[in-house]
Amino acid sequence: MALNLEQKKQVVAELAEVAGTAHSLVAAEYAGLTVDQLTDLRKKARQGGVYLKVAKNTLVSRAVEDTDYAVIKDELTGPLLYAFSQEDPGAAGRLIKEFAKANDKLKPRLVSLGGQMYPGTHVDVLASLPTRDEALSMLLSVMVQPATMLVRVLAEPASQVARVTNAVGQTKAA
Repeated sequence: MALNLEQKKQVVAELAEVAGTAHSLVAAEYAGLTVDQLTDLRKKARQGGVYLKVAKNTLVSRAVEDTDYAVIKDELTGPLLYAFSQEDPGAAGRLIKEFAKANDKLKPRLVSLGGQMYPGTHVDVLASLPTRDEALSMLLSVMVQPATMLVRVLAEPASQVARVTNAVGQTKAA
């Protein structure tokens, strides 16, 4: 179904808004996937906080013009599916990587993160990025470690005195 000019403008505006706030982008070739498979992928994308769109490359090219994703404009050829991570940077990578394991027709073509473009093979790197909760727990453990070490250092003299007193008590009892 062909889009008229107003519909194209709406698609470009919607994509530009999403691209302006997204953390990362994965473009993948989807030729050969069935409608049921694409529906399943869209469902998983909604659950994972990923904006998924199949759109004409010229519309996507116009939409990403003034964003960090402008670096991908020259690589947009062929039928592509665009996955924008909305909540955490690795969400789109995890979605595409997991879905591609079960469906060999889905092939990551390119990855864009932080104004840089990478080949589709970097989807593994993007997928390995920690989620927000994982990153916060790592940060918390790094912040708590010095306090834990301080408590251990301060408690060590008292525990040494207790061990010496116990040893002296045992030798006198024997």
